[in-house]
Amino acid sequence: MKQLITTFLLSCAIGAQAQHVMTVDVSRPTAKIQPTMYGIFFEDINFGADGGLYAELVKNRSFEFPQPFVGWMPFGNVTVQDAEPCFDRNPHYVRIVNDGRLLRAGLDNEGFRGIGLKQGEEYRFTAYTRTPDARPMKLSVELVNSNGENLLKKEIEISGNSWQKQTVVLQSPFTDAHSRLRVVLLSEGTVDMDHISLFPVNTWKKRENGLRADLAQALYDLNPGVFRFPGGCIIEGNSLATRYQWKNSVGPVENRPLNENRWNYTFKHKAFPDYFQSLGLGYYEYFLLSEDLGAEPLPVLSCGLSCQYESNEVVPLDELDPYVQDALDLIEFANGPVTSKWGKVRADMGHPEPFGMKMIGIGNEQWDKVYTERLEVFTKAIRAKHPDIQIVGSSGPSADGDKFDYLWPEMKRIGVDLVDEHYYMAPDWFFANAARYDSYDRKGPKVFAGEYASHDHSTGKANNFLAALSEAAFMTGLERNADVVRLATYAPLFAHVDAWQWNPDLIWFDNLRMMRTPNYYVQQMYGMNAGTDVLSLQMDGKPVTGQDSLYASAVLDAPTGEIILKLVNAGSRQAKVQVDFDGLKKRRLIGGSCTYLQNCDWRTVNTLEQEALVPRIRPVQVGEHSLDLELQPRSFSVYRLH
Repeated sequence: MKQLITTFLLSCAIGAQAQHVMTVDVSRPTAKIQPTMYGIFFEDINFGADGGLYAELVKNRSFEFPQPFVGWMPFGNVTVQDAEPCFDRNPHYVRIVNDGRLLRAGLDNEGFRGIGLKQGEEYRFTAYTRTPDARPMKLSVELVNSNGENLLKKEIEISGNSWQKQTVVLQSPFTDAHSRLRVVLLSEGTVDMDHISLFPVNTWKKRENGLRADLAQALYDLNPGVFRFPGGCIIEGNSLATRYQWKNSVGPVENRPLNENRWNYTFKHKAFPDYFQSLGLGYYEYFLLSEDLGAEPLPVLSCGLSCQYESNEVVPLDELDPYVQDALDLIEFANGPVTSKWGKVRADMGHPEPFGMKMIGIGNEQWDKVYTERLEVFTKAIRAKHPDIQIVGSSGPSADGDKFDYLWPEMKRIGVDLVDEHYYMAPDWFFANAARYDSYDRKGPKVFAGEYASHDHSTGKANNFLAALSEAAFMTGLERNADVVRLATYAPLFAHVDAWQWNPDLIWFDNLRMMRTPNYYVQQMYGMNAGTDVLSLQMDGKPVTGQDSLYASAVLDAPTGEIILKLVNAGSRQAKVQVDFDGLKKRRLIGGSCTYLQNCDWRTVNTLEQEALVPRIRPVQVGEHSLDLELQPRSFSVYRLH
């Protein structure tokens, strides 16, 4: 106990700073806050899609990996075939032969670092099967725990020499994060199988081919205004051949061709050669999730360049038309009538109503003339056919430097609507840059803070409270400059604890559990309290951007009439703050609440076992036209005042 007390005192000093007076002008809002202001960026890194948000539990379900038994352990006479396939774009399948001697032939699937099963939960097994000799055959579908015990067996009968879909619902008798799926041919003879799949019945919205419910719920709980997908660098690919092609990700899920994930070999110390994209989570599912979340969809497409860090592949300008047409066709897929070619594809998938897409990103974080030449071609073509669609360009991979300085004037010249800025920087940078956008050009393209995260290198880039608090401080500057900054999304979003390449990340998970980081809760506190109008908040006649380790912003929430204050005290001492409200006229403050994150230990992290740092709520006493606060050391507080 003595050691704990000593540590606490070293972290948070006793005593308060001098009194600070802040003034909020309620009478004249300075800018509108877009409903899209705070949102989500999804990229399939860290097993974020297959093995993560996409609820499929079987790896390599269609045997299309370059080594077709990756993920599978065949036993007995099992071979991969491609004659008379079930699906033309996924032609491989397995043939299982029981010759009557061993009475043992089949295969196990390991899932994604195991298959997570919960006792009492139901799981839907599906497969496409046929028997070449047309005789009825029996299969056993089994759930095997991590001790090798097959505690559930269910028999199904197969008959007919044409492909048929089989479905059986299994109720798990155990909980195990590292289970396996086993299929055994019980009858003497031959069975062909393809697209062997296992999903929880309880997916998000109970959809087949659905999303993992707890992870999707965590996204919903952020109250996001925009949802950017599917990346990130995966749209570029390590090569043009492996770029993300949206047309491969729509239509029947069984016939979406496999794609190599560009993150499988990128980090040499964390290579995952079994990391591919089934594209079961495709553009239709992304649009549907955007709709579920109440967020504006922001798809990003290849501009005809592969990743410039890893490749020199460039589509010549005179061969760019198919790439441009992909962008135009995507707009039709999202917004077109059911009578259009791609609108019909959407309707046939179950969504006749348009998705109402308003924005599109061209390229990720490309740079130099080779990018701007291609972006200009896309921009002209999209403007000609869809003048209402907002176009997002790039300022490159970093927050400043030669690439950044070249690209911003080019974005203005080309006339994009938004410029995507990325910054993965140390906490000190985030604390020091709360005023970054105060001096930006008000007449140029708007800013999309498309990828950002605070990297505390001293702790191996842990998702700790120092990183989260520095982001909260920085975001007061995004909010204060909402006339310039229209969108902001943390990155990356997801990471599997047993298969990750990049950290920090907003949400960590294993096969059964998930954990919201302190960074997540900062994003949630902004997303749940975005407001509609920026109010001027000053201290000593200036915006509060780090003076005495304080950061602040103020907004009005027009639908409720509430004033929302966001205050960060990054110092180690308590800070006394008086907030005066000008322009209330005959109105007065009558009460409010405070949602806050506070911890004196910078290195506090949440874990799968315990979320040590979560928001807490308490009531707030107010004066008629002022508010007296004692901001706890190392804290982020959101005040909603009636």
